[in-house]
Amino acid sequence: MLVSSLSLARLPVARLAFRPFFLLAALFGIASMMAWLSFWRGETLLHPWGGMLWWHQHEMLFGFAAAVIAGFLLTAVQNWTGRRSLSGLPLLGLVALWGVARWLMAFPVGLTPWGAMLVDAGFLIAVSAILAWLVIAARRWRNLIFLPLLGLLVLANLAMHLGAWKGSGELVRSGAHMAVLSITAIMVVLGGRVIPMFTAHRRKRPRSVPCRWLEGLTLASMAAVLFVQLAALLGADTPSGVAAGLLGATALANAVRLARWNGRNAWGEPLLWGLHVSYAAIPLGLGMWALAELGAFRVELAVHALTIGAMGTMMLAMMARVSLGHTGRPIETLPGIGVALGMLIVAALLRAPMLALFPGISREAYSLAIVLWCLAYVIFLLHYAVPLTTARIDGKEG
Repeated sequence: MLVSSLSLARLPVARLAFRPFFLLAALFGIASMMAWLSFWRGETLLHPWGGMLWWHQHEMLFGFAAAVIAGFLLTAVQNWTGRRSLSGLPLLGLVALWGVARWLMAFPVGLTPWGAMLVDAGFLIAVSAILAWLVIAARRWRNLIFLPLLGLLVLANLAMHLGAWKGSGELVRSGAHMAVLSITAIMVVLGGRVIPMFTAHRRKRPRSVPCRWLEGLTLASMAAVLFVQLAALLGADTPSGVAAGLLGATALANAVRLARWNGRNAWGEPLLWGLHVSYAAIPLGLGMWALAELGAFRVELAVHALTIGAMGTMMLAMMARVSLGHTGRPIETLPGIGVALGMLIVAALLRAPMLALFPGISREAYSLAIVLWCLAYVIFLLHYAVPLTTARIDGKEG
């Protein structure tokens, strides 16, 4: 018997995008990292599309992170526009597209390069189209800023696929770096909107007044970094000194921006300090990237400062907060969430600055960082699997 669209719309997990995507992102992140740990320890559990190294890079960006971004944006756009966002059967269809892409990347039996690329890229293209339709219909032009950033993510995804297809490690690397910097730019935009507001509301204090020139400098410098990486993706070389200068300026602007958000009011509240500390990983990662451009160490260390310290930590903190607010629950830190956020911060420190200082501990640092990541997201699931799959406690829609 076919399940009606109406009954699917009433299914709690299909009511808003944050529900299925946050749940699946956490599960997928744990499974992917455990598979990577097994590979790192000498046991190959998968023979994925592009090989294990490509799969690890690609799936943490376009499997895990893309799911969190889709869940957040397609939920937040309802508040931004006042229009009902994706739900019911269409939402489950989008989730299925994400899931099919993940399955095909892990088990590419009979998969052609074009098939892999089109199915995988189709997910973010669909997310972009839905977001664009809602924003344009409501004339909320300010939120169109996310569309070019999602477009860069799609381009980065295509580049990684083409690199795997043609055997070009440089193209894969440039695509992965484009994805990391594009997601970082999304966090810069969202962080500037929500972190000062959340801090002020929670502590019942006035919100810090944005400094226009600093906001402009932060966004403009981030855009310049994206432009340089886009040029590299298209085959143009930028002198290392120029790239390092732009990255350093962007790191400094973000650090000064963060300092104005009254982070001292966040201590004692993990859902707040988790956001502040994860945002602090953005200038750390960009600053390390600037040093890497000058030959101080491998750029891969800077990449992990951003992917674990900024993305992994901020995404967990945001998922924890959004999942409470949108299920009608009080926005308060649940037991263990502070520990989970702390684990991610330690993992980021181990995987980035500690390895830059002590490269000889790489094997131990890699393994411990993966275990800490997995434990952090297990804690998230223990608290949030039920809220994400059951109706709001206040009886409202969503």
